[in-house]
Amino acid sequence: MAAKDFYQVLGVPDSASGDDIKKAYRRLAKQHHPDANPSNAQAAERFKEISEAHATLSDPEKRKHYDQMRRLGAFDPGIRRPGGAGRPGPGVSTEDIDLGDIGGFGLGDIFSSIFGRGRREEARGESLEAVVEVPFRVAALGGRIPVTLPVTEPCRTCGGNGAAPGATTSTCTECNGRGTIAFGQGSFAVNRPCPRCRGRGTIPSEPCPTCRGAGEVRTERKVMITVPPATESGSKVRLKGQGQPGRAGTPAGDLVVTFEVQPDRFFHRDGLDVICEVPINMVQAVLGTRLKVRTLDGKSVILRVPSGTQPGRKFRLKGQGIQKGDRRGDQLVAINVTLPEKLSPEAEAALKQFAETAGMGH
Repeated sequence: MAAKDFYQVLGVPDSASGDDIKKAYRRLAKQHHPDANPSNAQAAERFKEISEAHATLSDPEKRKHYDQMRRLGAFDPGIRRPGGAGRPGPGVSTEDIDLGDIGGFGLGDIFSSIFGRGRREEARGESLEAVVEVPFRVAALGGRIPVTLPVTEPCRTCGGNGAAPGATTSTCTECNGRGTIAFGQGSFAVNRPCPRCRGRGTIPSEPCPTCRGAGEVRTERKVMITVPPATESGSKVRLKGQGQPGRAGTPAGDLVVTFEVQPDRFFHRDGLDVICEVPINMVQAVLGTRLKVRTLDGKSVILRVPSGTQPGRKFRLKGQGIQKGDRRGDQLVAINVTLPEKLSPEAEAALKQFAETAGMGH
């Protein structure tokens, strides 16, 4: 059986954009998620394939390496390349290809044995991705926020072996107890976990009642995320070892967090500057006034508004914006002059008198 092509797994062409890959992953992951398919081992295996394909193709560097090996025929062993089966054809130089481990396939090790290159990387748990909403002020000033993540952990009832307490186990007939099955042919054979025994090499006489034989359960974990100052929407941070726990004591994967900054009712951002709008009435605009204006750090400053201030005029509060490294922006205060919708007879008469005195027609 040939090693599965990640593009085929997600059902997208190899020219697919990053957005197309993300949409395909979300659609398939929702369809085959273990929570939506309890007791369905095939759905669980399909979900792992989808997650593995997405983890590789959504990362530009991993996708580049994967495409390089794909051109060599690593995922289509039935094709014979010029120069011999399994060898790159003219125009494809192995010196130009990074044969590191891609998506957990261990292809770097395979090509290392063929071409004498590559390196073995330590097995790790899967990386998790999360989009985290961040309040505007936390994103601007920096801080820490709690995040709840769905994770898969070893079942405490069976200790991860999938067997009910007191159950006996027998050797898996699918993999003959190895726990892995080879996919592909010849030099391009790739070992993958056995789908029947889930890589354990044994089958229990009675599955664990808690995890239904999966050896793992879905749960939630709370972590504190540090938000760097001057964070913008789309910014990413990678937290080492905060992803999916590894199997059989191997290190956990990483957590990749994408920040989504929430809008603020008072502030909005322009680079390192913050802009706010402050209303004043007609009399304050004409005669001038002093205003108490809230700043980004929660304090207040006194702003002097001169007489004759026009609507939309902006005042700059130096050094009250967002700081990034040794640079700091300002706060711009835009003046919004509000007019009364209705005047009392006395106020209307006084306004008319003022207009006549000032030589203003009405």
